[in-house]
Amino acid sequence: MWIYILKRIALMLPTLIGALTITFIVIQFVPGGPIEQIMAEAHTRGGGGAEGGVYKAARDSDARQIAELKKLYGFDKPVHVRYFEMLGNFARFDLGRSFLQNKDVWSLIKEKLPVSISLGLWTFLFSYLISVPLGIAKAVRDGSRFDIATTLVVLVGFAIPGFVLGVFLIVLFAGGTFLEWFPLRGLTSDNWGDLSWPGRIADYFWHLTLPLTCLVVGSFAVTTMLTKNTFIEEMRKQYVLVARAKGLSSRRVLWKHIFRNALIPLVTGFPAAFIGAFFAGALLIESLFSLDGLGLLSYESVVRRDYPVVLGALYLFTLIGLVVKLISDLLYVLVDPRLQFTAVAK
Repeated sequence: MWIYILKRIALMLPTLIGALTITFIVIQFVPGGPIEQIMAEAHTRGGGGAEGGVYKAARDSDARQIAELKKLYGFDKPVHVRYFEMLGNFARFDLGRSFLQNKDVWSLIKEKLPVSISLGLWTFLFSYLISVPLGIAKAVRDGSRFDIATTLVVLVGFAIPGFVLGVFLIVLFAGGTFLEWFPLRGLTSDNWGDLSWPGRIADYFWHLTLPLTCLVVGSFAVTTMLTKNTFIEEMRKQYVLVARAKGLSSRRVLWKHIFRNALIPLVTGFPAAFIGAFFAGALLIESLFSLDGLGLLSYESVVRRDYPVVLGALYLFTLIGLVVKLISDLLYVLVDPRLQFTAVAK
């Protein structure tokens, strides 16, 4: 077991360095870097027109000021020096400081975590709480009207983009045209601190209702169908026929024999699904409902060429993804004793 874990950790290092290296190389050739962004903003605040864009602002600015900015942000150093400095800092988990917000990258990520945790955690929980029971019910009633009707509903929900559903819900329930039942900004109301604890909980979920609906509707289809197909496959195996031949009731066979084996793929997928709910697919929903989370931070950092935030977020997300993949593989072997670490390693 430990040999397998050490091998996987050794393989993580080149993967992580490769992702950082490719991104670092790409950003060297992207036009409109942070210096140009800062000079353009300074030119605009100083009353200059936008004509000529970023490059005109840079040309018209004082050369000494540009040199000072390059020295401040480390762009006066050769590319290879900056690259190895980045790797050294990341090895110490020093993600640097944001060029444009002048804040530590760790601090920025911590500021956005409450939104991402709220969206990710509840999306994960509600998705599984709906998907697993629904998938089991569909497997037991395979081919029935219930199965056909729920399959249609699941596939329609999966086919509708979350952003489109969000626009529809805003128009219908958030004061767009018809009703004004739900708020559109933030996780809590302005008077949240003055509310009682039951009132705070109610206010929190009141703000989350529409964003969570958009995320959950499109996320539980895959898990539902996976649950159904896994249970159907287990129902057709020989041990189930033997259990039924011994006179065991269908309910006892389902919950004592089939349930444990059929849930193995779902249980082993928990870590990846849990982390994926935090970092995947929430950018448009965050933008639509004015929720300032990690997805929006990453997008704005790319647009504004805030390289420390881009590289720091990439480093953190890639590292988390690799660790979660390792945990998923370990969990699969621990849940299913028929597998061995040596076989997985091959």
